[in-house]
Amino acid sequence: MKAWPTGAADQGTRQSSNVADGRQNSPIGGIRRFAAALLAPLILVWIASGQPALAQGVAQPRLQTVELRAGIHRIQAELAASERTRAAGLMFRQRLGPNEGMLFVFPSQDRQCFWMRNTVLALSIAFIDADGTVVNIEDMQPQTDDGHCSARPVSFALEMEQGWFRSRGIGPGARIAGPPGMFAPR
Repeated sequence: MKAWPTGAADQGTRQSSNVADGRQNSPIGGIRRFAAALLAPLILVWIASGQPALAQGVAQPRLQTVELRAGIHRIQAELAASERTRAAGLMFRQRLGPNEGMLFVFPSQDRQCFWMRNTVLALSIAFIDADGTVVNIEDMQPQTDDGHCSARPVSFALEMEQGWFRSRGIGPGARIAGPPGMFAPR
């Protein structure tokens, strides 16, 4: 799964820019610091290894994970918090475990759109507000360029195996919980 490049929303592209919103005490700033602290050691190892960012046809290495909860359900979500990891997403990944997914963390709350180019797994994506509330969920078919967008500005998107949310009764309005400081209180 890949987030669409920056551009006008009317053109079917992701509207957000990757520029910080300037609010130092915003929940998004805390999320960026949280994600950076988790990802920094992995990025240093990756740089030292000399590996290419994303070889043609090869999935990105498994990312740092965080445990999320949706009601009684536990999720092991890889954190895609940088432009590079969000762009690669789950492309070329051959499988996900039963409660595994990828949490996309955006630098600012904005309308987000995704496509499935080079993604061989059928996925469902939950677009999530800064406070952890599910805004909308979309099913996405593999290997397509169809746009799947948030219904309103969001801070996160969570990709899981297609049907995961539906089979657990999770829909718009449900809350996703994570480690302290990940989601802003209401």
